[in-house]
Amino acid sequence: MWGWTDPETGREYAIIGRLDGTAFVDLSDPYNPVYLGELPKTALSPGSVWRDMKVYRNHVYIVADGAASHGMQVFDLTQLRHVENAPVTFEETAHYDKIHSAHNIVINEETGYAYVVGASAGGETCGGGLHMINLEQPDQPTFAGCFADPETGRSGTGYSHDAMCIVYHGPDRQYQGREICFGANETALSIADVTDKANPEALSSAAYPNVGYAHQGWITEDHKYFFLGDELDEMNGSYDRTRTLVWDVSDLDDPILATEFIGTTGAIDHNMYIKGNTLYQSNYVAGMRVIDISDPENPRETGYFDTVPYGDNSASFNGSWSNYPYFASGTIVVTSGREGVFFLKNKEQPVP
Repeated sequence: MWGWTDPETGREYAIIGRLDGTAFVDLSDPYNPVYLGELPKTALSPGSVWRDMKVYRNHVYIVADGAASHGMQVFDLTQLRHVENAPVTFEETAHYDKIHSAHNIVINEETGYAYVVGASAGGETCGGGLHMINLEQPDQPTFAGCFADPETGRSGTGYSHDAMCIVYHGPDRQYQGREICFGANETALSIADVTDKANPEALSSAAYPNVGYAHQGWITEDHKYFFLGDELDEMNGSYDRTRTLVWDVSDLDDPILATEFIGTTGAIDHNMYIKGNTLYQSNYVAGMRVIDISDPENPRETGYFDTVPYGDNSASFNGSWSNYPYFASGTIVVTSGREGVFFLKNKEQPVP
């Protein structure tokens, strides 16, 4: 899932992946959300539980994994401004067919490039690494190049399960102002300079103890630390509580594992996002966990919302996959597979 704020009206919208397409919800009044309608999956593609999307210049870009020739859907979000007789069924604005199935999509809004990752069937897979797309004309995306680090990934092709790409403003002076991508590449953290799309460069990769599956991560706003989740280390019995790896990336050529943050339950960590000094981490059956990272090497949980309040919080693949904490209103959207979508607000309390 992801979110969009209309720059003209200030209205906030949740964009939610489903098995059969993408749903749009108006959060003008988050206590009374309005389901506006859906964009169905690409015709003839099978349903997929893996559907991911990101937003750039009032357009959302949607991919799906295990979905045959789904490709990338492009949808003009300004259509949500004047929806009559909701819910309605929308049509895609454009379609990008240079990929078929893909696990995820990343967008760097500063540069206007999208990075499809985990492409695995048809089209230009780029080894499952970064399939780079120029979004200069948002409704006419064009292929820009490939990057993959074959030193990472289970199959030795540089497969990236998820990534984050930024214009780097951290302490490593050598790369300030460069476009840097951090990849969760199954077996390791991968760091690459993709400023020159024709000649992207692998800067470093870093494995860590008891690798299960390097899944997804997010960088702190000062670009000094990268928080990485491993999706299988709890499931395979390596840890009895949720583990999050905290990397010191002050030197992009030599990332250092600064600490391992051990959570309060045995649930599996999934997608996590950072806003200010807070990490919002979806933890499957333990719901969304709120973690204070004002001291990145000593994180601590300060709150949670359990989307699966029944049963225990042992490692399993049910519950919360993702969240979106970036709305200016403070509304936080949390998805949970069997339970639906939750709209939350932080209840500010003094931290003891």
